[in-house]
Amino acid sequence: MLRLLTPRSRHVNAFVKAFGQTDRPRRCSASCRFWREKPELWPFDDPYWAIYWPGGQALSRYLLDNPAVCRGKTVLDLGSGCGASAIAAKLCGAAHVVANDIDTVAAVATHMNCELNGLEPPVCLTDNLIGSPPKGFDLILLGDMFYDEALATSLHSWLDDCIHTHGTKVLIGDPGRAQFEEHCIRRLLHRLAQFELPESVREENYGLTCSSVWCYRPEP
Repeated sequence: MLRLLTPRSRHVNAFVKAFGQTDRPRRCSASCRFWREKPELWPFDDPYWAIYWPGGQALSRYLLDNPAVCRGKTVLDLGSGCGASAIAAKLCGAAHVVANDIDTVAAVATHMNCELNGLEPPVCLTDNLIGSPPKGFDLILLGDMFYDEALATSLHSWLDDCIHTHGTKVLIGDPGRAQFEEHCIRRLLHRLAQFELPESVREENYGLTCSSVWCYRPEP
């Protein structure tokens, strides 16, 4: 079972020790002033790393159900957030895992989530890799990255380069957001699995009921 630091889970842990709020490690509770603080007083960027997004949930579940997908492979978790997909890849025996998120606090979340799962953390990079020269990864994982049309277009081009240069396999997790379903990349995807979302996750994601994992097959 994958264990994660998410505000609504029973492992409501975060970065309080690093913030100097208490000497109790990794516990975000009512004793932390950020628990009830006004958003404008939060000292970091929006905490996307604090949410276990539905696309990432489906992607992690798919990997854990199909460990051979990443066993012995070099894996990049792009837009890694809380690190769930990177952790799933490590649990499945990936040879080398890189978690990439431009929010530096996401790297801290990933390290802490790895600790909860008894794992050594992956390599964490905070540079924006989208548009950079393709690296030789066997597998690229993207959960919930198609939330913006411009970003989706940039990803489309960069993923094409990765696949054509290195033969990289690309897996995408998404709950069916409009920006994903209406983008031209959608016709190049093959659905591998679909999972029903728990009621609590549906409520938090505007009634979306399912999340799917897709394999990206670009045109030759």
